[in-house]
Amino acid sequence: MRDAEAVIVGAGAAGLSLAYRLCAPAAGNRQPTVLLIDAPHGPRTPQERTWCYWEAPGGAFDSALTASWERLRVHGPDGAATEGRPAPFRYKMLRSRDFEAFVGARLAGRSGVVRATATVESVRDAAGGAEVRGRDEAGRPVVYRARWVFDSRPGVRLPPARTTLQQHFRGWFVRTGRPAFDPATADLMDFRTPQPAHGLSFGYVLPLSEHTALVEYTEFSRRILHTAAYERALRRYTAQVLRLDGFRVTAVEQGAIPMTDGRFPRRAGRSVFRIGTAGGATRASTGYTFAAVQRQSAHIAAALLAGRAPLPPPAHTAWHRAMDAVLLRALDRGRVDGAEFFTGLFRTVPMERLLRFLDGRSRLWEDVAIGLRSPVLPMLRTAAELPLLSRRATVR
Repeated sequence: MRDAEAVIVGAGAAGLSLAYRLCAPAAGNRQPTVLLIDAPHGPRTPQERTWCYWEAPGGAFDSALTASWERLRVHGPDGAATEGRPAPFRYKMLRSRDFEAFVGARLAGRSGVVRATATVESVRDAAGGAEVRGRDEAGRPVVYRARWVFDSRPGVRLPPARTTLQQHFRGWFVRTGRPAFDPATADLMDFRTPQPAHGLSFGYVLPLSEHTALVEYTEFSRRILHTAAYERALRRYTAQVLRLDGFRVTAVEQGAIPMTDGRFPRRAGRSVFRIGTAGGATRASTGYTFAAVQRQSAHIAAALLAGRAPLPPPAHTAWHRAMDAVLLRALDRGRVDGAEFFTGLFRTVPMERLLRFLDGRSRLWEDVAIGLRSPVLPMLRTAAELPLLSRRATVR
């Protein structure tokens, strides 16, 4: 006996997004039974997260947004600013607690949706579908059965890759005593930060009002830092670059996103699929994930509701994954100055076109045009050596 037609393991961005799509009114009269399993609260529960993405106004989650911006700005290492309006896009900021509340309210009104809390220990194929085994909050064994299982849990190891970097960061939510920010303009990348020998670093400022903002320090490099190192970088950035004074930190966020050219399997069995970052939704060269998760979730839901096997589609094309592999390797080997590379793109490519490229939605001719604005010889050298390199597994 099945507990549901679909079991979703994990109630993060990917799990909640898929549950939302399966239970949306647009799904029509057929409403699948869905079981959403979330992990118990505890020391391993992730802190509140912030997801950012760009799309036109009127998106499905606009009512839950913390803020959005119609203008974006990039500062080069020399301090020169490039600013633009990437119409029709707006840059949108969504905090995990608001997304959870938004989707939770939708799910609460659906009779075919059940939520459970359990520590999942195994997911595997079984007769007629798949089964999920674990333990509930009291430590008792539980077993859930379904026709399809969608697993969003990250693996202990990343898939074998030629290059693996980490996008790691720490951010302060700050409140100033006097007006210090332009609420209409987000600083997407500010390269007035000390650059590592391999990879890159930048500041990131998302104003919420004239007095409040999320200020982050981010690196693309092989290893994450200790908290004290992020704190030093943030103190330097806020004091010497932003010249903020008289502010207080009201909240913090910290995390790391794998940037890898490894191949994430989207299928783990006849009836078991990987979704979200575990299914390759993270763009390897930028770390952006949320928009790809929405595209992936919409495709899965449409297939399941139509009675087809709901295999998640590749979140990014083979062409874009190949371009990402070249850039990651060039950054890791120090062949490309990351700060100059991204600054140059924003200075020479129309912002709306560049954002579609960074999100993996650009056309081939646009990709070629953008590629010609990059350091061509180092990129060609890197592309030539990639087929000769072996792939190695990396522990998270």
